[in-house]
Amino acid sequence: MFETQLDAVYAWFGLAVVSVVVVGVVAALPAAPPPDADAVAYTIDSVADTEYVATAEHGIVADRMRLTTRTVALASRGETASATLRGAPITPVPPDAAGAHPGLRQVLDGAPPEAAFDGPDAFAAAAERARASEHGWTAAPDRLTVRQVHYGEHRVTIVG
Repeated sequence: MFETQLDAVYAWFGLAVVSVVVVGVVAALPAAPPPDADAVAYTIDSVADTEYVATAEHGIVADRMRLTTRTVALASRGETASATLRGAPITPVPPDAAGAHPGLRQVLDGAPPEAAFDGPDAFAAAAERARASEHGWTAAPDRLTVRQVHYGEHRVTIVG
């Protein structure tokens, strides 16, 4: 009546091993989805490809971001995703405006280019310098703003 059933010991041991394996698999799953660079690129392209002045925002779930004139890359918890932009070259404006004219940040934030620059040529020159500067990794903001601006004969898509 008080005998130990050998099968029950093996069953409990097997259940313990399976439980440890399941906990290990669950712990290895990512806590958040990987960054979606394709969706960000689509938002940028949709503004850059229009003929009209336009502004759009896109939420970002990533720790770091790298914008160049032709690509967008997002990194989060060891995962990196990148996408190529298909439209005209963009003008990246980093959050701290490093390497960019401060007027570009003002225009990106909604100011008219006439208020931030002395003329269309100054605006175009600042955009060209921003495109030619080094585009390294920066801390990713919560939202990415894309704005297409026409000033004189110059059409510029500012992203930051």
